[in-house]
Amino acid sequence: MVIQRYKDVEAILPTEQGVNGVTMRRVIAEKEGAPNFIMRVFEIEAGGNTPLHDHEWEHEVFILSGGGTVVDDSGEHEVKTGDVVFVPGGEKHQFKNTTDKPWEFICLIPV
Repeated sequence: MVIQRYKDVEAILPTEQGVNGVTMRRVIAEKEGAPNFIMRVFEIEAGGNTPLHDHEWEHEVFILSGGGTVVDDSGEHEVKTGDVVFVPGGEKHQFKNTTDKPWEFICLIPV
């Protein structure tokens, strides 16, 4: 068993083109012995965003605090604290903090 404070895990600044004001913490991953899933905690500052992108794996997201919009091919969808988002593999998506407060969410992906 592994128990740790998520804020004690090193914050990584993603370097993909189109990223603005985003930090990520890999709080549960292979190094903790997790063979199937990676749990990440994202923080997006006010006005920040992830890039508009797609990939073969799914995302399962739980919004801890704040909110903003999630973009897909059908448009922009407002989300807030307590909402969950499922992004299927292969679907274009982007997370944009359209508020004046930080946005924090958990994102699970397969290893």
